Amino acid sequence: MLEWTLENCPPDTKPFILDIGTGNGIMTVTLAENGYDVTRLVGLDYSEPSIKLAKAVASGRGYSDIRYVVCDFISETPPPPVQGETGGKWDLLLDKGTYDAIALAEKAEDGTRLISKYPLKVAEALKSQGMFLITSCNFTEDELKAAFGAPELGLTYQYV
Repeated sequence: MLEWTLENCPPDTKPFILDIGTGNGIMTVTLAENGYDVTRLVGLDYSEPSIKLAKAVASGRGYSDIRYVVCDFISETPPPPVQGETGGKWDLLLDKGTYDAIALAEKAEDGTRLISKYPLKVAEALKSQGMFLITSCNFTEDELKAAFGAPELGLTYQYV
């Protein structure tokens, strides 16, 4: 993920990057270590203990200015790229296994599978011409293309 991000969304373009399902926060820390502006990096996770861990990891590596937010990406509005502003969108969204984890979840209260809501949430969070990088060990290329390449989302699908 790092290599692709460096090549396609380099630090000198000053992108706003949201790490969905940040876990221990190592992806955002790694981006900071590779020249990305820490004030433009946000790690998001629905788990408060994960966010506490991510903050500790980042602080221990000298990156306490990376923002970490407790948020359920499916049912809540993700934080804006600039703290205190509303309606902002992201240049790059990263998913290193979150879509896979959501696929294992139970159905939502309305009876739909939570995973079916994820692609629209991605589309809503991205700027026009923004990018979404996902790694998956549970879905084939065709399955990912079907989910994220639907015309109504307005996303352009590219397999890398």
